[in-house]
Amino acid sequence: MGKARQEFFKTDYPGVFFRIAERAVTGEPERIYYVRYKRAHKAYFEPVGRQFQNAMTPARANNIRSSRIDGKEISNKEHRQQLQAILDAESSRWTVAKLWGEYKNHKPQKGIKKKTSAENPKNDKGDKTEKPAYKSFAQDKSRYEKYIADTFADKEPTQIAPLDIDRLRLKLLKKMKPQTVKHILTLLRRIIKFGVDKGLCDGIKFKIEVPRVDNILTETLTPAQIKQLIATCNESDNKQVANLVLIALFTGMRRGELFKLEWCDIDFDKGFITIRKPKGRVTEKIPFNDLARGVLENHPRTESPFVFPGKDGAQRTDIKKAIAKIRTDAKLPDGFRPLHGLRHTFASMLASSGQVDMYTLQKLLTHKSPTMTQRYAHLHDDALKHGAVVAGDLINEAMKIPVVNVIEIEKPIG
Repeated sequence: MGKARQEFFKTDYPGVFFRIAERAVTGEPERIYYVRYKRAHKAYFEPVGRQFQNAMTPARANNIRSSRIDGKEISNKEHRQQLQAILDAESSRWTVAKLWGEYKNHKPQKGIKKKTSAENPKNDKGDKTEKPAYKSFAQDKSRYEKYIADTFADKEPTQIAPLDIDRLRLKLLKKMKPQTVKHILTLLRRIIKFGVDKGLCDGIKFKIEVPRVDNILTETLTPAQIKQLIATCNESDNKQVANLVLIALFTGMRRGELFKLEWCDIDFDKGFITIRKPKGRVTEKIPFNDLARGVLENHPRTESPFVFPGKDGAQRTDIKKAIAKIRTDAKLPDGFRPLHGLRHTFASMLASSGQVDMYTLQKLLTHKSPTMTQRYAHLHDDALKHGAVVAGDLINEAMKIPVVNVIEIEKPIG
């Protein structure tokens, strides 16, 4: 059955009509007004409003009709076309908010290891595929939503001015450390660079300046503090955390590397630990000493593949509370960051010993370039200077020895 034909009624105004329809809520009858007119040799017949909903009357409808004939007001179709053009233009605008949406979707978030089949042994590292982890996603999300979105979400990169960046940087520096502000501005820079690299937008025409951060400062423990820390760990009831602290001191491994460490990564026969993709880079191996061996060989094992597992045998994600207790029991400074500081302590001891060159130290710390290792160069230089002083002292001692004339015995002729 076809749709019933709509009946239109004339009004006292030429070109103004109405039809009767029911109101959606009450079901009462309501007039819907239409106008018919020509403009630029083109005929139009279109609704202009409802009796109650839009307070439309024949007189108002007639005024609208006159305005559209004179070109003072556009037709419904033209209005729809303008709105669509605006929507199309908006959808093609690569604002910072839109770039962030693409950026976070392209960056792999924390992956889930696929279950191994019956044919693949669970401990066979090569048979497990793992999606790369975007480890800092939660931090980036927080930085974007709290500090970037309010100012830049609706702007395209080309609409960002140097003054916009300066204002944000100065505002954040009033309440945050330079390192934190640097992370926020660096994230904005990465989002824009992502858009440029993907051909989505044009980049900004200036460099985003980030605060200078003094990264040379290191946290180290004195020999007495190291002795007290080891004693505290040996007496601790929480062997999982205590041994993790000791391995951090004995190997210099990073926090994340210790959390991800699995038993299959430890080669007791050759004395090496495999560090898989340190900071997302190429997998490396580092040797471990007898102290580390002793801890690992006596470390309690669970059903978990991880050496220092977290809740329910899963990979550990936090250690703050437990490690804070060890720091307190060992009477270490409140500002000392245990795992971060123990890595520095490990590096500082080797550098100041004068027995390890900077290239070896770089490899032990799995630094990508020598730049990061250079923070310990002054300790290495101090050891070399001490060696030069010792050499000078030995020479001075040698000079105090009385010189004895040596008479050369003539060789016989013939």
